[in-house]
Amino acid sequence: MNLPNKLTLMRVVMVPFFVFFMLWNGMGDKGKYVALALFILASATDWLDGYLARRDHLVTDFGKFMDPIADKLLVCSAIICLVEKQQLAGWIAIVIIGREFIISGFRLVASDKGVVIAASYWGKFKTVSQMFMVILLILDLGGIFNTAAQVLVWVALALTVISLADYLAKNWKVMEGGM
Repeated sequence: MNLPNKLTLMRVVMVPFFVFFMLWNGMGDKGKYVALALFILASATDWLDGYLARRDHLVTDFGKFMDPIADKLLVCSAIICLVEKQQLAGWIAIVIIGREFIISGFRLVASDKGVVIAASYWGKFKTVSQMFMVILLILDLGGIFNTAAQVLVWVALALTVISLADYLAKNWKVMEGGM
């Protein structure tokens, strides 16, 4: 297994630790900051594994398949935690997570047909905007930072819908003949 794939798996392993510190009240605000550090570190591995895979020509089908799943697991876990902490509206979480289920379903159908669908730029922009949104919401610094967080919520929501529409338009042929 190459280094980019190991980084992807490391991101998956970090998720339960992130959730634990995000939701556990035993440390007060310290738990929030540990969760934030884990989230930032995991998010950085998303960038790093892609960079290394492209730079060193280590792009694999495993990486194309697992990297988006690791991203979804990290971001969706964070979003659910933020709903639990009443920092994000439930309907926004439903839209974001619903998009991930739809894309995952498409990827499963494509995989069954021997097709691997890599993430698009819209999907990457969506993921980055969601990661920054999560970081600002976890920080919960007040004032201008909360305003910036709310703007990012709407940007992330818009990119979620745009990336879904783009994905469906580009990959609908995968569903043809399969239903």
